[in-house]
Amino acid sequence: MLFNTSHTNKEYTKTSAEILGDTFSLLEKIKLGGVGSSRFVISQLSAKLQPKNMESVAINYANIELRPKGIIVHFTNKLDRYSWIIPYYRLVVYNAQTFSIHANGHFIKFSKNKNYLDNKTFVDKMIDSKNEFLNLGYYDG
Repeated sequence: MLFNTSHTNKEYTKTSAEILGDTFSLLEKIKLGGVGSSRFVISQLSAKLQPKNMESVAINYANIELRPKGIIVHFTNKLDRYSWIIPYYRLVVYNAQTFSIHANGHFIKFSKNKNYLDNKTFVDKMIDSKNEFLNLGYYDG
């Protein structure tokens, strides 16, 4: 689900808490070593995720926030901020020439540049959190 979160959005707050759980407590954030990524450079958005006034020439950035039952991808366009809620059971991650996140037939692709390399440990933490939540022990290496 995509929400415009440029301003306080009560529907977003309620829906994200229902679907993904409440934000982690300060102690849990410290134990996890942080729950937010640095910024990624967006290379492509699926048509349904593109805002109507999408700026095509500007470099758009995104960051990812971990929640107990999923993730939230926050990205900007001009002065607007959007948040895409993805529960773990719908999250699919591809790591090929680009790094991409897919859910419900929508996707967001990120450039594999210095920003991606800085976030590599976060991406591993996100995948581990998904596997742990879904109890997918057979993916352990």
